[in-house]
Amino acid sequence: MTVSTTDLKITWEKLPDDFILDEEPVENIDQPLLAAALREILEIAGLIVEGILIAPNMGICATVDNKLVIKAPDWFYARNVQPLSSQEIRRSYTPNLEGEIPDIVMEFLSATANDEYSNKKTYPPGKWFFYEQVLRVPIYALFEQATGVLEMYQLDSLGNYEVQQPDLNGRYWIPGVGLFLGVWEGTKAERTGYWLRWWDESGQMLLWGAEMVERERQERAIVQKRADRLAAQLTAAGLEPEA
Repeated sequence: MTVSTTDLKITWEKLPDDFILDEEPVENIDQPLLAAALREILEIAGLIVEGILIAPNMGICATVDNKLVIKAPDWFYARNVQPLSSQEIRRSYTPNLEGEIPDIVMEFLSATANDEYSNKKTYPPGKWFFYEQVLRVPIYALFEQATGVLEMYQLDSLGNYEVQQPDLNGRYWIPGVGLFLGVWEGTKAERTGYWLRWWDESGQMLLWGAEMVERERQERAIVQKRADRLAAQLTAAGLEPEA
């Protein structure tokens, strides 16, 4: 599949099976934790259905002016993705060939921002240029996990990223996902700091598995306390609690 623009010839071709992908390690341990936490919430909420692809550090492919370009965002979400056969392992994702353009791509920034803001057009293009002008991803999120700063950019009517302002709760509506995205500060597992989290349309924060278990434990404790209080009142009245 080929898309022609004023300056670029973009072809969507599947990555060859024998293509050797660069093994680029993540910059710190926070990045995989942040990515996994975002997915966990969606999975527990039952929002990862057939055709949804959520992936951290997976290469998204496009051929620009006959040259293969691969960029691996720290996290992305795409819909209507074709399933693989039972013998296949997904090594990359080619939009417009295997499924839709991702609804959102995210980058978790290190102490010094590098390629995430690069608008470099010449080969190999910068990430900003690739997401905006080649893929045309509707929403590009940049998160600085050390400070909790979340920057959100959305394609405008001219096809350029325009910075978005959060709502009164400090969150951003992500249409393709159908949820609000925002920053939360707290502890999960071994990490204390800023996290990205999801909220539904009513403003309820979607919970991680450990939080759901803790909430259920607290609810059981409340029920048990009420039962114990009632039993004590019955005993004091000369009645058997079993009755």
